[in-house]
Amino acid sequence: MATTDEAVSVLEKDIQELNVSTGESNKTDDDTKSEKIYELHLWGFETRELYKIALNFYKEKEGKGIRFSYEDKLKLVAFTQQVTHGKCTAKNAPPLGVLDVIGRDRRLAWQNLGDISKEQAMEGFIVLLDKLCPLFKTVVEAQKRDIEEKKRLKKEEEIKRIEEEKRLAELAEAQKREEEERLKLETQKRQIQDALNRQTYYQFKVYAEQQYPGNPEQQAVLIRQLQEQHYHQYMQQLHQNQLVIEDQKLEVSNVSDNANKETQKEPIAENESNLLQDEDSDELQEDWPPIATAEMWTRKGVEKFKETIRKEAGDAVIKIGHGETVTVRVPTLEDSSCLFWEFATDGYDIGFGVYFEWSKSNTDQVSVHISESEDDENEDDEYEIQDDLESGGINENNRIDHKPTTPPISVIVPIYRRDSQEEVYAGSHQYPGQGVYLLKFDNSYSLWRSKTLYYRVYYTRPGFTTD
Repeated sequence: MATTDEAVSVLEKDIQELNVSTGESNKTDDDTKSEKIYELHLWGFETRELYKIALNFYKEKEGKGIRFSYEDKLKLVAFTQQVTHGKCTAKNAPPLGVLDVIGRDRRLAWQNLGDISKEQAMEGFIVLLDKLCPLFKTVVEAQKRDIEEKKRLKKEEEIKRIEEEKRLAELAEAQKREEEERLKLETQKRQIQDALNRQTYYQFKVYAEQQYPGNPEQQAVLIRQLQEQHYHQYMQQLHQNQLVIEDQKLEVSNVSDNANKETQKEPIAENESNLLQDEDSDELQEDWPPIATAEMWTRKGVEKFKETIRKEAGDAVIKIGHGETVTVRVPTLEDSSCLFWEFATDGYDIGFGVYFEWSKSNTDQVSVHISESEDDENEDDEYEIQDDLESGGINENNRIDHKPTTPPISVIVPIYRRDSQEEVYAGSHQYPGQGVYLLKFDNSYSLWRSKTLYYRVYYTRPGFTTD
């Protein structure tokens, strides 16, 4: 062993001794030291962590499965003393007995380490243990894999936790949206029910008093049943109207698509094509002139308007029963170019729309026709407007394809419910040609209530207007 004055760093000393014992004299101390330190860095542990693993391995294996020489044990113990207490001095070195030979040998090995740092002492212990016992590196690699596996599992658990939190948040958000949508639908349902109940309460009350005279409890039960039934029937009618509108839009879309496909077909002979185009153009100009958009507006003064109608023309006041539709047929006049209309109702709204029948009327007189939904199939074909609408479809010219027995009809204003009890509804339309205007006043959606209609129609004529 070297003396205290000749002490070198633990790694240089240890590696030098190892080289001497194994005959590796062809390498310098610095080269061997660098190789060992480089190998430590590849093990994947910090020096302090790797030293703890090495110390535990030494304590568990020494004297059991692995045996070290006396000199090797002195070196290993010296390294641990340097790590724990630092440089060997009289203050930190325990007293020795006279016959304590092992203690003196350990003290001398510790003193030979000199002033090396704790970090260098740890590295020296690890390098020496690895050299003396190849199994140590296998244990370190196994612990490294175990630690990496634990880290991987922990990372996976963290990812799963984050994904679960995200899923729960999305689920909570979806439930919140569903709850908001449910509350919105409930609110809309209550608003519709309240509005319908206000309209029908007194009528249902009178009916219930007739059915259960002197029995307020039974009357209240019957009123609630009638109101609930009225609500469901109203919603069914509303849904059917929406389906009709969607079907009409689909028909228009299909006709438009078919027209586009026709234009993409291979052209026929030039002379025949020109001839057909001329014939189609003549027929279109003769039978189907363009239709202008109707103008619609409202104005105040409902009561004054109704009083005027009552004074001017008693036949312009019509009682429309529940479930009925009134059609006012207004023929076009040869010396006129535009039709005007005005109407209002007592207390409640009414459905209103305008159609144009492409047929020549035998009279200039305005006529009124009343039909019920269950009697539509028994009406004359001339006035079967609703059946024609259901059996036909709207073509690309906004016209309805009819049965061969009925004249063609164009939709000027679709039927929608109008709050004519609050304002006077008015409108006008330029003649598309010769025919008959059909003013539809629709009360078919009302199951219990009749409506009183006040209306007026007139034309643009030189010098005066005619109802």
